[in-house]
Amino acid sequence: MRRKRCCRLLLKLALLLASLWMLSILGSPKMGWNPSSSVRYGWLHYTDEDDNPEKVCNCSAILQGERDMLEQAKLLTITKDFRKRVNIPDEFYTSATKDCRKFKSSRKYITFPLSQEEEDFPLAYSMVVHHKVQNFERLLRAIYAPQNIYCVHVDKKASASVLSAITSIISCFPNIFLASRSESVVYASWSRVQADLNCMADLFNASATWKYFINLCGQDFPLKTNLEMVRALRSLNGANSLESEKMPKNKMWRVEKVHQIVDGHMKDVGKPKDPAPFNLSILSGNAYIVVTRAYVQSVLEDKRVQALIDWAADTYSPDEFLWATIQRIPGIPGSTWTNTKYDMSDINAIARLVKWEWHEGARASADAVYPECHGTHVRAICVYGAGDLQWMLEQHHLFANKFDTDLDSVAVYCLEKYLRQKALAALQ
Repeated sequence: MRRKRCCRLLLKLALLLASLWMLSILGSPKMGWNPSSSVRYGWLHYTDEDDNPEKVCNCSAILQGERDMLEQAKLLTITKDFRKRVNIPDEFYTSATKDCRKFKSSRKYITFPLSQEEEDFPLAYSMVVHHKVQNFERLLRAIYAPQNIYCVHVDKKASASVLSAITSIISCFPNIFLASRSESVVYASWSRVQADLNCMADLFNASATWKYFINLCGQDFPLKTNLEMVRALRSLNGANSLESEKMPKNKMWRVEKVHQIVDGHMKDVGKPKDPAPFNLSILSGNAYIVVTRAYVQSVLEDKRVQALIDWAADTYSPDEFLWATIQRIPGIPGSTWTNTKYDMSDINAIARLVKWEWHEGARASADAVYPECHGTHVRAICVYGAGDLQWMLEQHHLFANKFDTDLDSVAVYCLEKYLRQKALAALQ
């Protein structure tokens, strides 16, 4: 009896050791993992056999702009039954992440570096979220790599189900954490900047190895693989990439008048502001940036930046000028001169691709910056549809905004499938 029990225990131990050995091979390129073997990473592919409602769409045809397939995708997105099927409730994530190993496997997270080049160039992400957990999780999966580090800021006003779901997802990954301090974010107020500042400080203190900082919101999505991002960032040679232009006259009121939160909205309280400290020129930009670790250190420690932050706290939409202004302060790592010859538009910067409604139009139009939106508009910003994908993938930007799986999940599905196949193809 003892011999049988002993044999069973030895057999279990042998199976456990064999499993751990296999995991070490699959999970670590440095221990014999062979990237040329499709058998080893085939399970990471998004295929037509995956249990996704969007699989009825021909993504290859959609990405090539074939009209019939685009019309089919458009019809799907307005079908009530389809929209119901693609929706994943917050509670799913809370339940599914009780078994983290199964969750990461079933959702096909890439849990090992795909190349030495990527492993040697880790990135830091700030992710500011307040709703739409499904959008957040699909974004996270698309950008996740074990060598990177991620700070997630969940709005204080977020519902209990949103906070629970995101906290549960984060708990499955050692390199993802919640921001140490949460803000109640009000549109166009300082709180939006403070959310990113909280994550900047947390990321800076958490790791000394990451090279670039990228800030995201829950409705962003990548246009490049992690390897493509690494190569694009290396090519910057220590420079930052963000919109930074002369402030238009019709926006100067944002920094010339004191604004405060009144009844949940930013209001002009009728008090003029003093000029910016150190005679700094206030530049126009946006909330999304791609900057070096040294730039982040300056944001946290440079006295001129700290004075600018204090001054900007009661302005309107400071996220649309703060980073752009810091980028032109002499001596800031990766910065450029204040002269207008160094102005950079959002089209030239690689940080974010956004379609504003008033800049859309036909290519022949002298006023058009990009083609018309194939999705819908929210606050004059295009929420992308599947018909936008072909044009988007021709651009040099790392990320695009906005996506919404509630409005067009096909656009997200085809984009994430394209990026995954491209990332894995690079291994061969």
